Amino acid sequence: MAQAGSVRHGSYAPAKDRLGKRVARIEGQVRGIGRMIDEERYCIEVLQQISAARAALDKVALELVDDHVRHCVIDAASGEREVMTQELMTAIGRLVGGR
Repeated sequence: MAQAGSVRHGSYAPAKDRLGKRVARIEGQVRGIGRMIDEERYCIEVLQQISAARAALDKVALELVDDHVRHCVIDAASGEREVMTQELMTAIGRLVGGR
């Protein structure tokens, strides 16, 4: 049986290129936020960009959660399903817990 936190290959492989492009755009957004701070831009503008970057990360996370449920949890052997569900809930708790 799989242990929580063990290394697995994601079933999101078909979406890997699209997800990678999204993350690259988010990296660009974050670098832009750094430039805004260096340029001492108006606080509210910086906060708006931080919010946009968080929203973009949330979309990536939601796509990964959806894929995990559809391909890993549902397709898991009945003995592994509870472990996979608990692992997912722990990850979601960490994802939303810091807010």
